[in-house]
Amino acid sequence: MSATRQRPFRRLPYATVALLSAGVLVAGCTSNTPEESGGGGGNQAASDNDEAGDTVTIGFSAPAADHGWMAGITEAARAEAENYEDVELVVAEGTNDVSTQISQVETFINDGVDAIVLLPFDGAALTPVALQAMEAGIPVINVDREFDSPFAARATVLGDNYGMGVSAGTYICEQLGDNPDAVVAEIAGIDSLPLTQDRSQGFADALADCGLNVDNRVAADFTVEGGEEAAANLLQAAPQIDAIWNHDDDQGVGVLAAIQNAGRDEFFMVGGAGSANAMRAIQEGNSVLQATVIYPHTQAADGIKLARLVAQDKALSDLTEVEVPRQIVLNAPVVTADNVDQYIDNAFES
Repeated sequence: MSATRQRPFRRLPYATVALLSAGVLVAGCTSNTPEESGGGGGNQAASDNDEAGDTVTIGFSAPAADHGWMAGITEAARAEAENYEDVELVVAEGTNDVSTQISQVETFINDGVDAIVLLPFDGAALTPVALQAMEAGIPVINVDREFDSPFAARATVLGDNYGMGVSAGTYICEQLGDNPDAVVAEIAGIDSLPLTQDRSQGFADALADCGLNVDNRVAADFTVEGGEEAAANLLQAAPQIDAIWNHDDDQGVGVLAAIQNAGRDEFFMVGGAGSANAMRAIQEGNSVLQATVIYPHTQAADGIKLARLVAQDKALSDLTEVEVPRQIVLNAPVVTADNVDQYIDNAFES
């Protein structure tokens, strides 16, 4: 989400994503062996994942909270750790300096923590120190931005950038699919980032499925100021629009300001990421913002849960697999006035 270089996202077949939904990790525990659980691969009807076990110390490091979504990442991690009396969370100060984040992980290794949850500022740059942790016997849970090596993390929790585009495009198709001449616009994030490219590709693919395409496109920078400038340029260039997808709700604050300043309301807008202010606007129904697509800020919270399970040698109770999966890709649901009450309590503030 922040304006940093991110590693390309290795896309899974779309039907296999979303073992975990936004903000919800499967609770419960499988025993460590089929014999202990009564056979059948270790899955139990009643389980004890959330019961206190051996105390584990988890080190957590993420970039600076210079964006609502990134601030939500760290807040969600802290809140999740507080749910467990057997988790001691050590939170390093958020930083966008690669050398500082490497030093933070080295400190975790030297202190002998039981697990590390790491959202790297730069996945490639943090790969060597993550490998050091793994080689020292400390499991690393990689969040959002992938490392260069599959050996650098025990498990990886990812948002679905391509899926965000698919969700936004599918929603717009549902609203405009009977109008083959509908004008669709897109306000992207930073075009040089793979995450933006994935979102745009998913959007284009979904629109193509109903015979629509992106008629007008501009890119912003995930900031309020950048969103306002990009939207003003878009509105000048396009005298008629039927729908807009804005990739990011933080920059969407500026986008909505530009729309209001231009006095335009002939279209509806779909946001991205799922901020609380966007959801409140959807509830109120007094702006062009009609929906937003979630990019879960709860990824790090899920990382804390997974780190605890791995450190305590547990698994996910709803899987027959007796160990935590290596990769989990979160879903990208569309939030509208019909379902906003299900999501707003877990939303982050822009």
